[in-house]
Amino acid sequence: MTTSTAPPAPVSPSPRSKKQVPHNVKTSRRAAWIFAPSLLVSFVFVYVFIGITVYISLSNWKIGTSPDLSIRQPFGGTYGEIVQEQRFQADIRNVVIFTIVFLVLAILGGLVAALFIHHVAVGKGLFRTVFLLPYALSFIVTGVAWRWIFSPSTGVNEILRNLGIQNPPGWTTDTTVLGALNDPTGTDFLKVQFGIPVALLPIIFAAAWQLVGFAMAMYLAGLASIPEEHLEAASVDGANTWQRLRHIVLPQLWPSTITCFVLLLHVALKIFDLVIAMSGSGPGFVTDVPGIYIYNYLTSRYDKASAMAIILLLLTLVVIVPYLIRGYRKERKA
Repeated sequence: MTTSTAPPAPVSPSPRSKKQVPHNVKTSRRAAWIFAPSLLVSFVFVYVFIGITVYISLSNWKIGTSPDLSIRQPFGGTYGEIVQEQRFQADIRNVVIFTIVFLVLAILGGLVAALFIHHVAVGKGLFRTVFLLPYALSFIVTGVAWRWIFSPSTGVNEILRNLGIQNPPGWTTDTTVLGALNDPTGTDFLKVQFGIPVALLPIIFAAAWQLVGFAMAMYLAGLASIPEEHLEAASVDGANTWQRLRHIVLPQLWPSTITCFVLLLHVALKIFDLVIAMSGSGPGFVTDVPGIYIYNYLTSRYDKASAMAIILLLLTLVVIVPYLIRGYRKERKA
């Protein structure tokens, strides 16, 4: 007599195992919920407000107490109006000159200071503190001090007179433009001389003096990351100090230079309080900057203040966007 045994019934998966979610998916969902509030706030207070500013710049809203949100005709007329203004052209000239000269002085000064402190044997902490100390000050304090230094009757001019220079520059009150490229009286569009205003130089020197410590700190971090083996190998191969600096140190400091450039560019384009403390708009808007332009028109011409804010944003994006694209491509390749 044979007995047949029935095959065991298949074990059905428990309901819990069917609904099990991978750990990485859970982590992604949790992170999304955690960052959702901050992303929402950033979207509202950055992109929504930028959109509102763009709309106001295209509208007829001229006086803050009586908003007129109808679109101005012709479309973009506010931009065409301010582009032909002498003050706007002076502002663009000033902010471009300030940015270029300031970045060169601050970055080169920070690099030289970092190389000096990195190789000094005694008192490294003291020198680092001395160079970083101006960065702890506000632009208002720096502006008050440097305004006295470049006062036409005291400070630097007193030294120049003692050296035999009878008519030193008026500095922040001087309307001279060095290397002027055009005559503003010869055309209906260009209403200012494009060059380097003498009155802008003290402001540039003051800003570079304050921010050189920041650039130095960036370069010190980059120098600390350079392997000593690279420098030792170059010395064994017979490279001198200049060759090691040119072919090993500077190439490896390039990421620090780019980061420092972008961060200081942001400071240069939005400069406001230092200019207010030292000279204000100056005679003939010789030291006027977009920040002062926006501040002055906030209570009288909302459309013009908004238009200048958008133009300043576009000037920033011209440099920031290529930098972000470059960083994104490097991450993709890595």
